[in-house]
Amino acid sequence: MLRKVRVDKWLWSVRIFKSRSMATDACKSGKVKIEEKNVKPSYLLQRGEIVHVRKNGFNMVYKAVDLIEKRVSATLAQPCYENLTPEDELNKYNDWYIGKAKSEQREKGAGRPTKKERRRIDRFKDAD
Repeated sequence: MLRKVRVDKWLWSVRIFKSRSMATDACKSGKVKIEEKNVKPSYLLQRGEIVHVRKNGFNMVYKAVDLIEKRVSATLAQPCYENLTPEDELNKYNDWYIGKAKSEQREKGAGRPTKKERRRIDRFKDAD
């Protein structure tokens, strides 16, 4: 059993972020806090610590129940953390998410987005 693991690695492995680089960037930009303090990606997380994550404009709160370094399936990752997010914040997230399942569409014949267009789309979607 691990005693400590990097916070960016843990956030990625329990599927809070899609990639480890996204978890690292969130830590660097001050969107991940432990005990109300911003943490670096290399911060060594311990069992029982409360992690505050600001993601897509929502403030999520998690408790590290178990520490893992490798990314696992969602069913295996679920028991590794406890979601302590306040009820009003979860309702805000659910209200925003419901009805948003339709994917974006491009004009017919426009083809795939170029690299430049893709970056612009990603910046637009990530804006808080």
